[in-house]
Amino acid sequence: MVAYRIPGPLEGLITEDIDEGAMCRTASPRPGPLGESIDYIDKNTISQSSSFRSETLGSTLDDSYKPAIANRVPNVSETISTSDMKAVNELSLSNRGLTLLKDIEQLRLQPYDDQTGKEITAWTVGATIGYGHLIKRTEWDTYKDGITVSAASILFEQDLSPFVNAVRSNIKVKLKPQQFDALVMLAFNIGAGANGFSGSSVVKLVNDPEVETNYKNLEAAWKAWSKSQGKVMKGLENRRACEWNVYSQGIYKKW
Repeated sequence: MVAYRIPGPLEGLITEDIDEGAMCRTASPRPGPLGESIDYIDKNTISQSSSFRSETLGSTLDDSYKPAIANRVPNVSETISTSDMKAVNELSLSNRGLTLLKDIEQLRLQPYDDQTGKEITAWTVGATIGYGHLIKRTEWDTYKDGITVSAASILFEQDLSPFVNAVRSNIKVKLKPQQFDALVMLAFNIGAGANGFSGSSVVKLVNDPEVETNYKNLEAAWKAWSKSQGKVMKGLENRRACEWNVYSQGIYKKW
């Protein structure tokens, strides 16, 4: 994983709402199409079986659902019942979310510089190991000789904790599990603080879709976090699109 960290427009220096882009980490981009959702299924296909399984949804549509389907399967986001929505303090990052985030971060068993991606033998700002763990100077002796796969997984879950808590503490409305996953993934990449997730227009719009921001909608606010060093980065664009697919459609697929 190659990371980019530079100061962005911080709160108070421009406007309160222009806070996106202060800090982002990104894995090296891999070209390829984004996951696609199933948008149309002929009703005859469904009638041939007592159930229809959508890989995208990860759930089964049984006979009781068929009358509502009519001639097509609705957009994926429409098929997830509001009964799935829960208070954020009842939600945690799902196994699917954890697996996808690991895939995005990529595992490195030797210390490396997150600016260059090259392995290092001495501590430097941006020293990183495992699944994107930033090594503190005081931790260098612990990680200078590398890390095991199992230790990297444990460390990663520990690193995720403040970002899970950031979503729980900043989001005031009920969420679907997929939405919670996507918000944790975003927070992990842009940072949890006021110049990152907690002060972002994303949080404002999730809590109140009618709130006034500099963005036309939540998707635009989300995807605004795509710059590093003042430039739009393809890796960050891919990452934001991936997260948005999780949030809006429940598609857990890397680009």
